[in-house]
Amino acid sequence: MQFKYLSFLFLFFITKLVSAQIPSGYYDSANGLSGEQLKTALYDIIKNHTEYPYTSSSTDVWDILKETDRDTANPENVILFYTGWSINAAQEYNNGNGWSREHVWAKSHGDFGTTMGAGTDAHHLRPADITVNSARNNKDFDNGGSLYIDGDGATECYSDADSWQPRDAVKGDVARMLFYMAIRYEGENGEPDLELVDQVNTFDLNEDGKGYMGKLSTLLAWNIEDPVDSFEIHRNNVVYSFQGNRNPFIDHPEYVNEIWTVTSTHVINEPQIKIYPNPAKDYLNIELFNNNPAKGTVYNLSGEKIISFNITGNYKLSTIGIRSGLYFLHIATEDRVFQFKLVISKLDS
Repeated sequence: MQFKYLSFLFLFFITKLVSAQIPSGYYDSANGLSGEQLKTALYDIIKNHTEYPYTSSSTDVWDILKETDRDTANPENVILFYTGWSINAAQEYNNGNGWSREHVWAKSHGDFGTTMGAGTDAHHLRPADITVNSARNNKDFDNGGSLYIDGDGATECYSDADSWQPRDAVKGDVARMLFYMAIRYEGENGEPDLELVDQVNTFDLNEDGKGYMGKLSTLLAWNIEDPVDSFEIHRNNVVYSFQGNRNPFIDHPEYVNEIWTVTSTHVINEPQIKIYPNPAKDYLNIELFNNNPAKGTVYNLSGEKIISFNITGNYKLSTIGIRSGLYFLHIATEDRVFQFKLVISKLDS
C-alpha cells in the first residue's frame, strides 16, 4: 500500500504540470461534420485510450478519481457526485464506511462489469456515497420521482421505480458522460456497443454485447440546463493526462445537437408547438396548440443562457437584441421538453 501511495503522489504532481488546453489539432478531423459522420470521427479520435485496472497495488481507478474529483476546499477529500458531500479520499470503500466508485453508465447496461475498458473508463466513473450509489442502482436517468433521503441526509436527488434524477448541479455532467460513452464504445475490438435511447427501463433492451441507457430527450435538456463548468473542464484535463483521450462534449458542447438533435431551419411544426420564421430576424412566433403554460429559453452554442420567457398560447419573441448565429431553443411544457435549432439572421432577404 505504501508503494501505491507514493505512486499516487508522483502522478498527482505530474498531472499538475499538464496543460489545461485542448491539444492543438485534436478535433481537426471532426471539423464541419454532423450526424453519423461526426460520431464516427469522434470515435476515431477518442478510441484506444490507455486503460487502468479497477483495483491494483499500482495506479488504479481509485487513484485517478482522487485527483479528478478532489475537493479544492479540502484537498484531502473527494466530492461525492450525486450529493456534493465531501469525504476523506483515503477511505476508499473502508468496509462500507468510505466511498464507492459509481459507473454513471450502469455497468449492467452492456454487461461490461469492472473489466478494463468501459468498466474502468474514468470519464464516466465518479466517487459516490455507498448507500446513495446503491439507491441509484442501474436505473436510467429522467426527471421526477420522490426526493431520496439517505441515512446521512437529503440528497437533492429524486427517484422512482425506473429512473434517477441527480441534483441540478450535475445533471449536465451526467448527460455529457453518457454522450461520451455512446460515442466511445461502438462494439469494436470486443468492446460493448453502447447506445442512448429515448426511454427508461432500458436494461430490458440489452442484447449480447450491446447496452442501452436513457432517457435521451431528458439528457439533451440537462446538457443545456447545466452547462459545462470549471470543475468539469479540470476533470476532463486530468482524465486526459491519465487515459490520453478527452470527452468531446465537454470541449465542444455544440457537438451534442449535431449528433442527436435533428431539426429543420424552416418552419418547425410539432404536434404541440409551431415556431416561425426560422431563420428569424426581429421576432419569432411561437404557437402552443393548447393553453398550458410553458417556459422558453434560448441558449448559444456554448450552452450560455441568452434569454428566458414564459409562454401561454401564442407568443411573439423579440430577437432584435440577439446577434446573428445558430442557437438552441428549449421549450419545456408540462409533460415534455422540446429542443430546436434556431437561426438568427439580421441580413435582409
